[in-house]
Amino acid sequence: MSIVNPGKRQVRPTHPGEMLREDFLPDFGLTVSSLAEALGVSRQTINELLRERRAVSPEMALRLSRLFGNSPEFWLNAQRAVDLWETTRAANKNIDRIKPLNVA
Repeated sequence: MSIVNPGKRQVRPTHPGEMLREDFLPDFGLTVSSLAEALGVSRQTINELLRERRAVSPEMALRLSRLFGNSPEFWLNAQRAVDLWETTRAANKNIDRIKPLNVA
């Protein structure tokens, strides 16, 4: 069962890159280089993620969850919220033209 939320969110959800940049890196004393090394990815990959120019992929979610001890769903849900918010704003007029079906 789901609860319908009739209101539209006005504020963009927090991007996973911002979470990493503002919360995780300072709390764990990590730098871009040390995070990239710990995850086994390039500095460029981490830099793009921190600058919110790259999305969290399922593989990155697995890497982050292993490193920080949380779930991959945490990272993917954060990314999903941002993706849906941005897509809703970009495609809103096209989506609003679709008429919902009625059950007979």
